Amino acid sequence: MPLMIELGMSWSEIKQTPRYELEALVSAMYNYKAYHSMDGYDDEDVSKMAKDKPKIRQQYTNYLSTRRKYNEKVGIKHKVSFRG
Repeated sequence: MPLMIELGMSWSEIKQTPRYELEALVSAMYNYKAYHSMDGYDDEDVSKMAKDKPKIRQQYTNYLSTRRKYNEKVGIKHKVSFRG
C-alpha cells in the first residue's frame, strides 16, 4: 500500500517489479521521511511542543541522528551558527 499511495505506483507496476527493488523503494521512502520529518523546526520549537507531547523530543533526536549520519556520508559539514 505505501508504494501505491506515496510513490504513485499501480498494482500492475508493483507486481512486475522484482522484490529486491520493492524492498529498496520502501526502505528509501522511509529513510526520506525520517530525514525530512522535522524540517523547519529548531530546538526551541521542539521544547515547546514536547511539553504537550513528550514523544516529540525522541522523534527530534532520531531526526537529528539520521541527518547527521547521512550528512557525514555525503560529506556535508555541520553548519556553524553565530547566534548568541
